[in-house]
Amino acid sequence: MVSSSVSLIEGSALLNWALLAAFVPTFLFVSFTPGMCMTLSMTLGITQGVRRTLWMMAGELIGVGLVAIAAVIGVAAIMLSAPWAFTLFKWCGGLYLAWLGFQMWRSRGKMAIPESVDAQNDRVTRFALCSQGFLTAVANPKGWAFFMVLLPPFIDESLPLPGQLSVLVLMILLIEFLALLTYASGGQTLNLLLQKSSNVRVLNRISGSLMLFVGGWLALG
Repeated sequence: MVSSSVSLIEGSALLNWALLAAFVPTFLFVSFTPGMCMTLSMTLGITQGVRRTLWMMAGELIGVGLVAIAAVIGVAAIMLSAPWAFTLFKWCGGLYLAWLGFQMWRSRGKMAIPESVDAQNDRVTRFALCSQGFLTAVANPKGWAFFMVLLPPFIDESLPLPGQLSVLVLMILLIEFLALLTYASGGQTLNLLLQKSSNVRVLNRISGSLMLFVGGWLALG
């Protein structure tokens, strides 16, 4: 009897570590996939530089943390009371991402990387940059859709939620920051290269194709 209890405890611990081990590559893929926040980070990296873009990242990370917590807390009620609403939300999110990908592929819409950059490099206040990042994260349907779908499978219902959610959110913010920093650094490095509209169109088509893939994965996954 004692050995059975020990085996169950060890199995639960192994499952928990297995969930965490699976979560990291999953969210790495999600964070580094081109999207609204990453496109914003790259664009500001081009026009403002990495150092000033850090203010936008601060606001974006606060917004992402709030969205992740709200999505996890609310997802159980939605699934229990109206599972069809959860499925509908997932399909709407997938179709929305697919539409954004189509627009990006055509170098159109607000999500597309601009084909020309103002050489004067307008100075934006730190508060404005922070607010822009926060509002972009909170108003981004992609973030809500991903967190509603991806986070619940990585939560062990037999363990307390606050501790698990704290660890997951901390990991999310760390990975998200690395992704934002990568895109901003890339934008700053490619500043001169992106002056050529043909190269911008190529990047938009790559980003758009990836977004179309993610939209299909979200809707059908």
